[in-house]
Amino acid sequence: MKNNLFPLVLFISLCALPICAQKLTVETLKTHIQDRLATVEGAFAVAFKDLKTGQTFFLNEKESFHAASTMKTPVMIEVFKQAKAGVFKLTDSIPLKNEFKSIVDGSLFSLNIADDSADSIYNQIGKKMTVYDLTYQMIIRSSNLATNILIDLVGAKNANATMRLFGANDIQVLRGVEDTKAFNLGLNNTVTAYDLMLIYEKIAQHKAISRKASKEMIKILLDQNFNSVIPAKLPKTVKVAHKTGSITGVQNDSGIVYLPDGRKYVVVLLSKKLTDAKLGVAALSDVSELLYQYATQ
Repeated sequence: MKNNLFPLVLFISLCALPICAQKLTVETLKTHIQDRLATVEGAFAVAFKDLKTGQTFFLNEKESFHAASTMKTPVMIEVFKQAKAGVFKLTDSIPLKNEFKSIVDGSLFSLNIADDSADSIYNQIGKKMTVYDLTYQMIIRSSNLATNILIDLVGAKNANATMRLFGANDIQVLRGVEDTKAFNLGLNNTVTAYDLMLIYEKIAQHKAISRKASKEMIKILLDQNFNSVIPAKLPKTVKVAHKTGSITGVQNDSGIVYLPDGRKYVVVLLSKKLTDAKLGVAALSDVSELLYQYATQ
């Protein structure tokens, strides 16, 4: 177990005597972030970009992490891309099912309602929902069922190829959720903080598919229900368009932070090998606060 008392006391003291009292340099920011993350058992990555000044901050930004539900943002982008291409309309209704094929051998599997944060959709199996409503639930409630239905619709390989067009060369969108056979073979969706930063920068600049599509995606991301990381310690006047992701040992968040004065920045916070999820979430929310202080000083 790590000796985490001193770094935590140091961080608390820094917050008690606001860091904004002395200008944060990239070097001091890095020290504060590393000291805070050192109080938690796990591994972390950070990517930050101020979209007005171009200033960046990186920590392990090219290291691969389990995507968890952050891979749902690339799926959303692919949905909007194919809708723009006329493959289907966002208003089209499609049947709800709970039967999917493993990417390993095509065998069928179903999702467990107990493991899904959007369990209400399961009551609608056999009925229909619009592509837009499924996308909305996939993002704001992180619906696994909606995700797998949409991946069947647009194709994981297509979503992955679109990410390459965005310059995200290391992200891997391989499959839907709860494909146990794939998981056991290590065939997982993975991300880097750097790639997620590129993706959200495209969305923020209204260059993801189209200006209209980007604005519609931002509107969805702003309705995120899970706000314990990036937005948790920011002022209520700050808006965050983001997508979280969590599984055992993993707590991720990624998105766009909108400041009241019109400025915005992208932030990605990834983790793995966490032995205590609550401590991980607390540390990452503190890092988000540090990045906010850096961006607004």
